[in-house]
Formats: sequence, C-alpha cells, structure tokens
Amino acid sequence: MSESCHAHPPLRRLSHPAVLIAGILLIAMNLRAPFTSVAPLLERLQAALGFNATAAGLLMILPLLAFVVVSPWVPRLARTIGLERSILLALITIGTGIVLRVQGTTLALYMGIALIGAGIAVGNVLLPSLVKRAFPRHIALLTSCYVLTMGIMAALASAAMVPLAQASTHGWQFAMLVLVALPLVTMAVWWPQLSRRSLPAAAHGTDRSHSSGKVAVWRSPLAWQVTLFMGLNSLLFYTVNSWLPGILADSGFTPERAGSLHGLLQLATALPGLVLVPLMPRLKDQRLIAFTAPCMTLAGFLGLWLSPEWALAWVMLLGSGSGASFILALSFMGLRARDAMQSASLSSMAQTLGYLLAAMGPPVIGGMYDLFGNWQMALVVCAALSALMACCGLLAGRDIQLPEAAVSE
Repeated sequence: MSESCHAHPPLRRLSHPAVLIAGILLIAMNLRAPFTSVAPLLERLQAALGFNATAAGLLMILPLLAFVVVSPWVPRLARTIGLERSILLALITIGTGIVLRVQGTTLALYMGIALIGAGIAVGNVLLPSLVKRAFPRHIALLTSCYVLTMGIMAALASAAMVPLAQASTHGWQFAMLVLVALPLVTMAVWWPQLSRRSLPAAAHGTDRSHSSGKVAVWRSPLAWQVTLFMGLNSLLFYTVNSWLPGILADSGFTPERAGSLHGLLQLATALPGLVLVPLMPRLKDQRLIAFTAPCMTLAGFLGLWLSPEWALAWVMLLGSGSGASFILALSFMGLRARDAMQSASLSSMAQTLGYLLAAMGPPVIGGMYDLFGNWQMALVVCAALSALMACCGLLAGRDIQLPEAAVSE
C-alpha cells in the first residue's frame, strides 16, 4: 500500500481529473480518424497498389469486421491487465497499424487496417466503461464531449489527406503516416494513468459475479434495445459513408461536389455534440432525443430519394442524426449499466452485434443498386430502417437500468 502511495508521487499528481479527461478526449481522437481518412485517398491507393473496386470495398469494411472479432474479448482483456493497460495496448496497436499500412504493398495495407480496427475496437468498448468508472455523475456530458472530439478529428483528418499527399514526394504514404502522431501523443498523456492498474469496478469481485453479470446483460431486453439502436445507426452511417458519392453522382453531381458533400457528412456527425453537451445532463431520460435523431436520418434518406437537388440539407440531416444517435448509443452503455464492468459487457455486446450488422450494410445496399439499377429502393430501405431505429430509441431512452447480476452459483 505504501509503495503505491509514495513510490511515484509525480505520477499521482499528473493523474488529476483534468489530465484524465484530456486522456479520454485524446483517446477518442484515435477511434475514427485513422480509418475514415482512408476514403479520400482510395483512388490513389488503387492506382498505386493495383487493386480493384471490390477489394477497395472490402478495405472500407475491414475495420468493422475487426470490431466484430475483437469486441467480445475486450472485457476479459480489461479484467486481466486492467483498463489503463488495455487502453495503452489499443493505442500501441493503432500506431503499429498506421506504420504498417504505408509500407507499399497491398498485404501490408490490409494488415495495417486490420490492426487499426482491432485497436479501435478495444478503445470503443472500454471508453464508455472508463467514463462510467471515473465520472459516474457526468456520463452524458463526457460522452458528448468525446464524440464531438472524435467527429472533429475525423473531419480534419479527411480534409487534410489530399493536401498532405500532394505536398510530399511520398504522396499517400506520407499523408497516412502523419496520423501516427495521434496515438503517440495520446500515449504520452495517458502514461501517468498506468500507475493505477485499476480494473472496472465490478471486476474486483469474483469471476462468478462477472459471468453472471454477462448473462444478465445478454438476457436483458433493454440490452437488446440498446444493441439494436446502435447497430441500426452504425449500419446506416457506414452505408451512407460508403455510397453517398455514388448516390450523388447518379443524381448529376460532379465528383468534386460529391466529394465535398461527403466531407461535410463527416463534419456534421460532430455537430450534435455542441447541442448535447449542455442538454444531456438536464434530461431525466433520453426518449425524445433518441426518437428525434433517427427521424432526422429518416428525413435525410427520403430527401435524397425525392429531392436530391437539396443534397446539402439532406447530408446535414443524415450526419447530424447519425452523430446524435452515436452519442446516445455510447451514453446508454454507461447510463443503463449499474457499474463499470456491466457497462463494459453491454458495450461489448452492443458493439460486437452492432458492427456485425453495420458490416452487412454497404454490400447489401450496393447489391440492391446492382439489382435495380438505381438508388431509389436502397434509399427507401434505409428510411424504413431509420423508422425502426426511432422505435428502438423510445425503448432504449427510458430512465431504467439493466437488472443486477444474480449470483446463484
């Protein structure tokens, strides 16, 4: 006890709540930008490495597949080595993936993207649990702040990729390598937290309590409502993120205009944080916002179908609705759980199944385009899924919590 209290006094002083909050926000910057920033460079990658459009499509959903594979194991990792070291491992994995993917071969690109996806999966699952444990009275506020930070960094990274590639003789490799600064800076700020080696709150008990807590989460209708809300939102976001340029091109937009609107979509996902940061702490429950946000997405898809010439407005609605829903989904992982370990289990469940659903979206919607020869039916299906998500939001947004784990054996 005395060793932990006196051996590292400078680290203790640095583990101030403000430093922890800075670490949380920096971690959030690593959880989207390293893979969403690939899209602006996709044509350059295809030209340099010689892979076709099908391979490019697989590249874009590869992080989602990594989320599906890695997310179920994250709570166990956190129990084994602690939250702080798990997050450090995630940052090391992201940084390694960023370096690997610029080595100039298709195999290295795919392996690097997969590593980035694995590291992001760990951060995605554990960040809500970390917020729940460290700031239980400010879950909605901090979740809104870190999602806002995540969206802003993703938009900045996407906007910077092409200029950086044009400014260097190493082109796309230099542009993508610049992002390694994100995990390096984050690790430097996060390092003082490692002196704690703490576990999620419920993990200080027995494995029996953990396993029963996990069962309680998977058997809870509320957990499935949160999971479906997040999964549908992820499916719709990654679908529109993949196919928006094609949808706009079919409506007569130039590639340059379609590209700029695609960048606006990324920025629009960050904007709801500006509203939700002051609003969320004042709400008794989240049903109204959890219903309204999917309705914005619904209006965006119907608008692209019926009046594509107003695409600027519809893209803003799509991005804002998706961004608000994402903030809510992450907030639910803390607000609906009774402790940090249950939050990690809910986060793991929601993100594993949610991203599995999301990975199906782009190929299925693309297949509908191939079948019908236009985007109309695909947009109608996306609008219908938005309506289903609004219904899930009314259920997931109630001010209730998951049942307590029953320790019967």
